[in-house]
Amino acid sequence: MKFRLSLLCFTVVIPFFSQAQNMQQLNAAEIKQGLEALNVTGSVLYVAAHPDDENTRLLTYLAKEKKVRTGYLSLTRGDGGQNLIGNEQAELLGLIRTQELLAARRMDGAEQFFTRANDFGFSKNPEESFKIWDKAKILGDVVWVIRKFQPDVIITRFPEDARAGHGHHSGSAILAREAFAAAADPKQFPEQLAFVKPWQAKRIVWNTFNFGGNNTTAEDQMKIDVGLYNPLLGKSYGEIAAESRSNHRSQGFGAAKQRGTATEYFTPVAGEKAKGDIFDGVDFTLNRTPGTAAIQQLLTEINSEYNAADPSKSITKLLKLKQLVKGKPFKQEQLDDLILACAGIWLESTTTNSSYALNQPINVKVQGIARVKPGFPIAISMEETYSGASFDLSPNKFVSQDKVLSTTNVGITQPYWLEKKHPIGSFVVDSLSMIGMPENRPALMAVFKIKIGDQIIEKKRPVVYKYTDQVRGEVYQPLVIAPPVTATLSEKAFIFNGNEAKNITVLLRSFKDNASGVLAPQVPSGWKVSPQKIDFTLAKKGDEQSAMFTVTPAGNTTGGDLLLNVVVDGKTYNKGLRVINYEHIPMQTLFPFAEARLDKVDLKFGGKRIGYIAGAGDLVPESLKQIGYDVVNLTENQVINSNLSGFDAIVDGVRLYNVNDQIKNMQPKLMKYVENGGTLLIQYNVNSPLKIDNIGPYPFKLSRDRVTEEDAKVTILAPEDPALNYPNKITAKDFDGWIQERGLYFVTDADQKYTPILSMNDNGESAKTGSLIVANYGKGRYVYTGISFFRQLPAGVPGAYRLFVNLLSSKNN
Repeated sequence: MKFRLSLLCFTVVIPFFSQAQNMQQLNAAEIKQGLEALNVTGSVLYVAAHPDDENTRLLTYLAKEKKVRTGYLSLTRGDGGQNLIGNEQAELLGLIRTQELLAARRMDGAEQFFTRANDFGFSKNPEESFKIWDKAKILGDVVWVIRKFQPDVIITRFPEDARAGHGHHSGSAILAREAFAAAADPKQFPEQLAFVKPWQAKRIVWNTFNFGGNNTTAEDQMKIDVGLYNPLLGKSYGEIAAESRSNHRSQGFGAAKQRGTATEYFTPVAGEKAKGDIFDGVDFTLNRTPGTAAIQQLLTEINSEYNAADPSKSITKLLKLKQLVKGKPFKQEQLDDLILACAGIWLESTTTNSSYALNQPINVKVQGIARVKPGFPIAISMEETYSGASFDLSPNKFVSQDKVLSTTNVGITQPYWLEKKHPIGSFVVDSLSMIGMPENRPALMAVFKIKIGDQIIEKKRPVVYKYTDQVRGEVYQPLVIAPPVTATLSEKAFIFNGNEAKNITVLLRSFKDNASGVLAPQVPSGWKVSPQKIDFTLAKKGDEQSAMFTVTPAGNTTGGDLLLNVVVDGKTYNKGLRVINYEHIPMQTLFPFAEARLDKVDLKFGGKRIGYIAGAGDLVPESLKQIGYDVVNLTENQVINSNLSGFDAIVDGVRLYNVNDQIKNMQPKLMKYVENGGTLLIQYNVNSPLKIDNIGPYPFKLSRDRVTEEDAKVTILAPEDPALNYPNKITAKDFDGWIQERGLYFVTDADQKYTPILSMNDNGESAKTGSLIVANYGKGRYVYTGISFFRQLPAGVPGAYRLFVNLLSSKNN
């Protein structure tokens, strides 16, 4: 038997849902799961606020046991959280957590959606969240996803009140309930109706919970045992869920596998009342569509006759089924995937390089194979009409052909929600069709046309980069389309001490051969830059060149933005380069705006040599270096075994006492360092779990108290303390211009030997005095602070720098 392989065309079209980079090969058990799912209709949408809020055990049960189409709508991408695996913050962290969610969904079988809401940090009530997000806008996004996804049942993770524990959490429940009604109302968001129809889900329920010391479950609630074992997959849904949840590495959510009965509880929110089951009155069979008796009969035969040792024996009847369901509401794409899986068909289109500049030709390798047994009775062919080439194949014969493609109509591969600058509350997305999507459409899509018997299947595959790593083996990465030259600054903000000039280095990188042009920096009014332009030539793709210019504040000028323009071939570009590379997610390449904040501050120093012990990851060491500190990153071994007396101060990175098992061995040495006259500054830690009980020389506890309003009033409690006077005089003005929050996980029940320095509180709350405490210990000074310096310093907040320098310079009273 002969086979023909060909590539139909390349296009920039992709379905509403994202696809895995490499073609997922289903095993015989997974094919059987899929065949059984063809008999199931209906869908369920789960709604919460952040990555890691979702109930992966329930999602897994719904997708793999009930076999209904299952979706998770996370309002945000988790941009405002903390990062336990690196120093990425804000949008970069959101990009990581987006990919972690997609990795989780590939395991639990659900689909992933987002709104335009930005995770701006902790919110204590939904009113604050809605004000910052623009409630109507985000409600419209939820309505859009509901109308697109058409769920029969909507499930919320959280209640609408304070039991949710976070304003984003309770806000997600309120938006879900309001969208449940609005999605069915044609008067609500009528602009969407050019693309979708109104949709009324049958009901919305709340998935109650028992965690964090808050038990909202009750035995009179509706309940489901989701702890079942799936013998086809060889795992319980609790085991699969743990694997799914463990993808949330940036949040430290590795989960133990759960086995045995596990009950989920539900209480009604709105819609048709359920008598005992959240799915009461929902027909998940094909009976909900008239005229399906013949389809159901054929599906029964296919499932009963399925041969796991030779799935290809199901192809004849699957092709008959494809013809029978043509033009009917049916899982057409899933059916096509199962036919290809039964035939062992694998398709791929990969590039020879990881990145290409705009409008540059792309070298592509098109490959495929049909792994059926010799003598397979059905003819299979694949045509490649784009190039006119074709392949003749024998069973299990691998085919490959090289092509060159044009990228004339392809833009830069930037995450769509980061293409434009955005306010604090939400991302700017102009295209309605993109809203809800977890990630970009691939830059290029290959559309394969496969003919099996008398049926034709079209299969879209993203064009990706593939290479072989000596350790990891075969690795796939998204294809990158880049500006011809990028200009990358080392910092997001530069702090100038008075009117002192600062040399700023820019790293130029070429994404094509023979790239030459001009780098032209722009500075705010009243600032000076020299030289005003820099010529460059980069001979080869991948070449890098450093360019340096000097920026000088003039007189009483205020801060502003430094902008970089790169002129190549008569066109101006303003993009930098940032690559995020962790093994548990695909490599992420983005092109942030080539700009940085410039601010001037009057700083005096009391010592310059700092030891820094990394915690969960932050950018504080880099921030200290750029204002002139000599920062030494200390390992556990150096802390335990070396002489620390040469450091003017030692700083512990955020959450050090939560993540480093060696802290129990380092702590005695650090306390001795303070006792002998050193200054130790410990940044915030969460209150549980802590690796040791006693963080300081005297007792105190960590609470969950925080101040989320970045402009909350700050009251000075100890005006004479050196922390506020040496070497810089700290005043109320130093607390202007802060970002996202004041601080988190404040101290409580502190021993009287500690001096609380500041008081602050959000509107309507009592004053909190645990944001910053200091104590003399021996000859030295101990400082603990929950103030979010890890956010303020990289953002270039002048007052935060002045206060932090004082804390490093603290003198024993």
